[in-house]
Amino acid sequence: MTHMSPKIPCKQCPLRATGAFSANTDSEIEFIEHMKKREISVGAGSSILREGDDRKELFTLLSGWAFRYRTLSDGRRQIFNFLLPGDFIGLQHQLDARHPHGVETLTESTLCVFPSDRLWDLYRTHPALGFDITWLTANEELIVDENLLSVGRRSATERIAMLMIHLYKRAERLGMVEPDGLRLPLNQQHIADALGLSLVHTNKTLKRLNAAGLYTLKDGRLKLVNPAAMARLADYYALPLRPRPLI
Repeated sequence: MTHMSPKIPCKQCPLRATGAFSANTDSEIEFIEHMKKREISVGAGSSILREGDDRKELFTLLSGWAFRYRTLSDGRRQIFNFLLPGDFIGLQHQLDARHPHGVETLTESTLCVFPSDRLWDLYRTHPALGFDITWLTANEELIVDENLLSVGRRSATERIAMLMIHLYKRAERLGMVEPDGLRLPLNQQHIADALGLSLVHTNKTLKRLNAAGLYTLKDGRLKLVNPAAMARLADYYALPLRPRPLI
């Protein structure tokens, strides 16, 4: 179920306090505030975008987890990317066409909603924000490229190790990792659909990594016991961290 949430003033956005995002000028924040139509709160398993939608809106995930996916005619699903707070949703297709993919929430989530027809005003009046959006779309392409590399060349063990450490590092940057680990809302089917594995193979591989002492997953909380070994196994290369744009 979707319901309206009280609009949080953009200057008071809790994501800006995490230190994970780059600063904006007062005029840029004012423009974003005026561009934002509303905020919505949805439950876990809600569709933000459905495949084939012609919805003309863009979103920033303010809180919660989601994922972007496509399904084949027989129901098989490929998850392209898992979405965390601060991620910008809706520019992964031609703006005048129907959405070829869907976006679904993994947890209760809150999203800022923007009309896509205001993008031209953004590029025209605030080119620095336009560059930020270009950066965000390029960064997501890097993530999808990394997933393609995993599916195409990494073994099942390497794929799962890569996914775990990648999500852990992203969440850590946002202050979502606590002493007892990261609350991970993914189930084994989500992992299988993201990595092109069968559910049985995913289950066996997770058990193998757990038996090797690389991670624990208890009560839905993921803890990397040996992050360095996990990174070596995944052939994980961490790009230098820099503050990300936030729209």
